[in-house]
Amino acid sequence: MPDTIRRVDYYYTTTADKPGAGARVLGVFRDAGVNLLAFHAFPSARGTQLDFVPASATAFLAAAQAAKIKLSKPKTVFLFEGDDRIGAMAAILGRLAAAKINVTASEAVCTSGGRFAGLLWVKPKDGAKATQALGAF
Repeated sequence: MPDTIRRVDYYYTTTADKPGAGARVLGVFRDAGVNLLAFHAFPSARGTQLDFVPASATAFLAAAQAAKIKLSKPKTVFLFEGDDRIGAMAAILGRLAAAKINVTASEAVCTSGGRFAGLLWVKPKDGAKATQALGAF
């Protein structure tokens, strides 16, 4: 199966950098029945930043509002997946390099089912050019 690369919206919030903080926020979305396509968390100067790629922005935003979770405006990230193989990530990053687009951040994982997936971020000014270089939809 060929790789698929989607340009999707993500939202972020920040929380305290302490045990259980991320689980509490994720629990809000679980309890509201919100499906997440991706989740990413990392330390930031203000605590921990939690990035969410929801399957349905409407359901996600409603759950966040009900729980009084302050979210960013929608931002862009590329969500990719395909059959795992040697050099899969190198090929994706190579397309951006050839288009002279710098990657801000990226992550990828593979599964025991022979698949890989991940996220990559570019600067907002490079979003349209990256969409074209990646053949994203």
